[in-house]
Amino acid sequence: MDDQVRSLEAALRAKRAAGRKLLVPYITGGYPGWQDAIRACAANGADAVEIGIPFSDPVMDGPVIQAASQAALEGGIVPSKILDEVPNLDVDIPLAVMTYYNLVHHPGPERFAANLQRAGIAAAILPDLPLEESGPWCAAADAAGIETIMLAAPTAPDERLPRIAARARGFLYSVGLLGVTGERASLAETATDLAARLKAITDLPVLVGVGVSDAAQAYQATRVADGVIQGASVVRRLMESGPDAVGDYVAEVRAAIDAD
Repeated sequence: MDDQVRSLEAALRAKRAAGRKLLVPYITGGYPGWQDAIRACAANGADAVEIGIPFSDPVMDGPVIQAASQAALEGGIVPSKILDEVPNLDVDIPLAVMTYYNLVHHPGPERFAANLQRAGIAAAILPDLPLEESGPWCAAADAAGIETIMLAAPTAPDERLPRIAARARGFLYSVGLLGVTGERASLAETATDLAARLKAITDLPVLVGVGVSDAAQAYQATRVADGVIQGASVVRRLMESGPDAVGDYVAEVRAAIDAD
């Protein structure tokens, strides 16, 4: 795997510099067909893929991703099984994982970061790890070459955002609205408001996630932000119709955000 694929931030910065809007779908690792779904994302214009490592108490996940995670857990999935599969995916885009800090704390930050590095994972998102408590993980991740993506919430005061941005690697995750992931009828006003605040204080790629539910909303978000993360709308298609439907949807969103 070349260095560009290993570095999510380098890959996204290069694509942004070329004028491209960034698309990062989320796939629940361990759900039936997850490997082919990631391949379908890569083949249809995704710039990176976020792989969810299921956890029993997912505080940020809404009903769709919770259901997929529960199915994966009931099928016997554990983090090592997902990471063991990653080298076999054979995709030429960076891969990130999203999970909860309990799964990092159990083996310890150094070991977890080393396991990600060994699998070829470029970055990690830990939504329940606050900035103030992130030191041990970030030190281990930095040492292993794993980029820690930090989340910024719409309720964050202006003075806090530069500190979050300074610690972020890969990209800055602009949380579109308060609440859990899920599909909604319209893009929350907070999504574009926060993205604009973040763009004003950092040169990191800024991607909007949580509540970006279809191609039209992705287009709307990327008029302000550098890109979007889409989870529930992708995972629902995987659960209802399989990996090919994921590929079709990613292609639809790609076409929408590429429009002038």
